[in-house]
Amino acid sequence: MSESTHTETERPVVAVVLAGGTGSRLYPASRADRPKQFLPLLGEASLLERTVSRAREVADEVVVVTRESYAEGVRERAPDADVLVEPAGRDTAPALLYATARIDAAYDDCVVLALPSDHFVGEGFAEAVGRGVDVAAATDRLVTFGVEPTRPETGYGYIEPDADADADGPDADWAPVRSFHEKPDADTAESYVAAGHYWNAGLFAWRPEVFLEAAATSPIFELYDALRAADLPADLAADAVDPDVRAAFDAADPVSVDYAIFEVADDVAVVPVSFRWDDVGSWDALERVVEPDADGTVAAGDVTVRSLDAADNVVAADGAHVSLVGVSELAVVAWDDRVLVVPKERAQDVKRLVRDLEDRGEF
Repeated sequence: MSESTHTETERPVVAVVLAGGTGSRLYPASRADRPKQFLPLLGEASLLERTVSRAREVADEVVVVTRESYAEGVRERAPDADVLVEPAGRDTAPALLYATARIDAAYDDCVVLALPSDHFVGEGFAEAVGRGVDVAAATDRLVTFGVEPTRPETGYGYIEPDADADADGPDADWAPVRSFHEKPDADTAESYVAAGHYWNAGLFAWRPEVFLEAAATSPIFELYDALRAADLPADLAADAVDPDVRAAFDAADPVSVDYAIFEVADDVAVVPVSFRWDDVGSWDALERVVEPDADGTVAAGDVTVRSLDAADNVVAADGAHVSLVGVSELAVVAWDDRVLVVPKERAQDVKRLVRDLEDRGEF
């Protein structure tokens, strides 16, 4: 039986923490060799360390999936977790298919809990996610967690529950999913919130056999076929990759697990959760998760801020004293030898800047 006090299932729970992305909109703190999940933006611990600690409240085992170049950094920050290196970076669907197949070979009759490594999550996570793990254990459904929205956000996808369907009674902890919706415009976001849709937080749970069955007829079926034919080791620490699996990984198109699996699967359940959540995807997002000072300025990292006639700014640094005079609504970031200054309303455009830096070999 799972040792967690937050689940009822007899099955062991294995958390899969996705830690292969870069988080380029948080440049210059995030760089090619220092991804977002390694950053201590919300306190002394990195986002990855916070996630692994949170996962252990629910899971019996934690597996961090990452790319080869980040593996050593993951081991330093999560020494008690298994580290699984994906054969190639192909977004979340191939990564989670590979992880699920390896976990299926290593553990009998378990439940997988998949979660990003770099999000902010408030209190109540373990109890809420434990309910979803139990739904995955007790049904033949893939489970997604829907965050109850606090505003009509245009930067997140939405999950539409099927309120008319029977989910094992009126007191059920879940509802069937009617549809997934991409990031909306402002008016559409308002209509989604009014209609009772949820934010898609990229949190999922499933039994391995249910996920693998869905993958068999998905856009990544060729990778599934290669994994099924391979003699996968029971030891997650084994780093040798079957040549056919590596070839299938190399040939796979990058695709998210939302698009490749969840949006096309027939039996998906959404478990509503009400904890505070934010993907902390850009510098302006810090305002939603960090307490501001008297001037409305938010500070993150190792930074001292002094302001004169300045207000409502976001300041982040890795060991700097930053003074602001007569400015407002800016994000000011000093990390290593790099400085970024951007209006908060254009924080999403940092990703465009990073593409230019990558083309120049300067990222």
